[in-house]
Amino acid sequence: MTPPKPWSSTPSAATVAPVVFVVDDDQAARESLSWLIGSVHLRVAAFASADEFLVAYPPGQPGCLIADVRMPGLSGLDLQAELKRRGIEIPVIVVTGHGDVPMAVRAMKAGALDFVEKPFNDQVLIDLVQKAVETSLAGARGQGERRDIQARLDQLTPRERQVLGMIAAGESNKGIAHVLGISEKTVEAHRAHVMEKMQARSLAELMKLVIALD
Repeated sequence: MTPPKPWSSTPSAATVAPVVFVVDDDQAARESLSWLIGSVHLRVAAFASADEFLVAYPPGQPGCLIADVRMPGLSGLDLQAELKRRGIEIPVIVVTGHGDVPMAVRAMKAGALDFVEKPFNDQVLIDLVQKAVETSLAGARGQGERRDIQARLDQLTPRERQVLGMIAAGESNKGIAHVLGISEKTVEAHRAHVMEKMQARSLAELMKLVIALD
């Protein structure tokens, strides 16, 4: 079996590929999971405690988290709660021992993507990890698109934002001119600037951009 790809917290590594984070106080379990995940050519970062993971995790890094539900210090459930408190969105897969299914159900209700019970089937876990990584990457792409749209919106002047808001509300040029106390020709000029800065080729495209920011 080939060794897992090393993980680095440098910005370049964070943007190149997703990382599967393994948090388990059992060294043998950490090493086993790391080898398994590395065998499907995914980057792995393993930690002996939730605290170690929280210190090392670079915000915005796509990937997923595999956490043992029972650990000294912060448990898997505690880690989930802390991630939520910090506003960190990362798909979580909870690993449970025999008899810990009720805790796994609690984790699912708290937002975990799924759980596996020890001893688990390797292929089942790999399938879950790949699903989680795909979910994370899709979310990262969506966030990138929203940041791009927001950057375009930030270029608008206060008046252009007013006009955009009224366009989105369905107002006509005549209606906008009346409300703002300006000429229709001026409204048309503002509207043209809005379309240009938002990089929208049609009204429908402009509305899609506005909706994407909601």
